[in-house]
Amino acid sequence: MKLTSIKGLMAAIEEGSLRSAARRLGISQPALSKLVRELELEMGAPLLMRTTSGVSATAQGRVVYEHSTKALREFEDAAHAVRRLGGDMVGQLHIGAVPLAVMLLVPETLRTFSQSFPEVQIRVSEELYVAQLQRLRSGEVDLMVGGVPADLPRNEFIVEPLMKTTMVPVARIGSAWLSARGLAELQPARWVYTGANAATGYARQWFEREGLTAPRAGAIVNSTLSLLSVVSSTDCVALMPEQIALHPVSRHFISVIRTEERGLDLDIGVITRGDVATRALVRHLISHLHRAAHQARPTGSQD
Repeated sequence: MKLTSIKGLMAAIEEGSLRSAARRLGISQPALSKLVRELELEMGAPLLMRTTSGVSATAQGRVVYEHSTKALREFEDAAHAVRRLGGDMVGQLHIGAVPLAVMLLVPETLRTFSQSFPEVQIRVSEELYVAQLQRLRSGEVDLMVGGVPADLPRNEFIVEPLMKTTMVPVARIGSAWLSARGLAELQPARWVYTGANAATGYARQWFEREGLTAPRAGAIVNSTLSLLSVVSSTDCVALMPEQIALHPVSRHFISVIRTEERGLDLDIGVITRGDVATRALVRHLISHLHRAAHQARPTGSQD
């Protein structure tokens, strides 16, 4: 099994197009098609299927992709380990982070970490709701920075607390929902949920904590820009970290709804798999996250 064939299949699945994948790999499209065909013959199963927009993985292709992602990462880790034996600290780390962490922790972390380890590349992707930890399990990300789920399997993941936040309800400026003083008054509103589906998300947790049925989902989003755009241009309501809701940029478009019930308190932490937490580069990055979290705390805070 050739490494080039595996990389070709992974690129095709990620790009959803043989042409784009070939361009990314710097080879011709016929050459890429040949690599995929060779891998299919070796596996004895179709790995890609044609769609109206390009290509996508078959069930067998998805299995190969998931295992290849882990294997390729292990190979890269081995190469980096060999270089570190020579005294170099090199490699790549992928962080999944909630918007609050992207705003308050990531910039300072990148600044100080990059000064210490200029040869290490950091990739950051935004995750609005991290209770679904598939990307961490699959090895797509090395660590997640976000609200720590109450049902997190502690025998599988390691958590280090960084800071606290409170999720508060928000609506567009001028919305009638801003006059609500109780959570029950907001139940009829159309809510913007964050996550994979309406069965997850902080809004549902908040309502259920108060003994109320979760409201219907007006939209489901997975980015800060989408959340702000939907709330500011419709009459939907959403939960947002207090620090972001009160940020000068946000206050041009949205306002906090002052309910009698306290918002949803969250512990923001860094979550890693047990087999990843002991890697030297990961430990260094976590220490820089702790430093950034300390600087981000309000004066006098003991959290």
